[in-house]
Amino acid sequence: MIQLHYYPSTASMVPHILLEELGVPYGRVLVDRAQDVQKTTDYLKLNPNGLIPVLTDGDLVLYETAAICLHLCDTHPGSGLAPALGTPERAHFYKWLMWLTNTLQSTLIVYFYPERWVNAGNAAGAEEVRHHAELRINNLLRQLDNELARHGGPWFMGASYSALDPYVFTLCRWTRNFASTRARDKPHLGPYLERMLERPAVQRVLANEGVRPPFF
Repeated sequence: MIQLHYYPSTASMVPHILLEELGVPYGRVLVDRAQDVQKTTDYLKLNPNGLIPVLTDGDLVLYETAAICLHLCDTHPGSGLAPALGTPERAHFYKWLMWLTNTLQSTLIVYFYPERWVNAGNAAGAEEVRHHAELRINNLLRQLDNELARHGGPWFMGASYSALDPYVFTLCRWTRNFASTRARDKPHLGPYLERMLERPAVQRVLANEGVRPPFF
């Protein structure tokens, strides 16, 4: 059986939503980040980076959220969660998936952990890093908003729901407590996030993870 190693409200929410959308049997294994379980020897055997999520599927052990998403799409080709191989739509699907993980998510990590980019004890430097990360995040959220405005469809790729939507939803959630630059305040992202919240799979994941409002 597929097992998802997760912690609430982290990047593991992306494959968690995908698994619920697929409706396939799977199990959840809580990696209690509050107790640093992701740094234990046993977990590091699954992911030497000490990051969440990990998906196991038989003998397969897979980390990196985008890779897990692609694996779930490829092993469930009839799900419609990714466009057909070799099409322009599939190329744009790849583009946005890589952009979400390499550009938006990585900048959000800088915002949440600015001390990693300065010398120890440099509180002023960390705050400056956080400030510039937030400015960049605002521009990246505007890029998402512009894409929704461009095609006018209900989902991120237009008319069809895809594996990109759980990723966009999850990363936009991370801005919910920002003093400014919140995804929900963008004119097209706000209604889009409301539509995502209405999906039964998203509701089940929020319940499974014990997530409380504000949801985004």
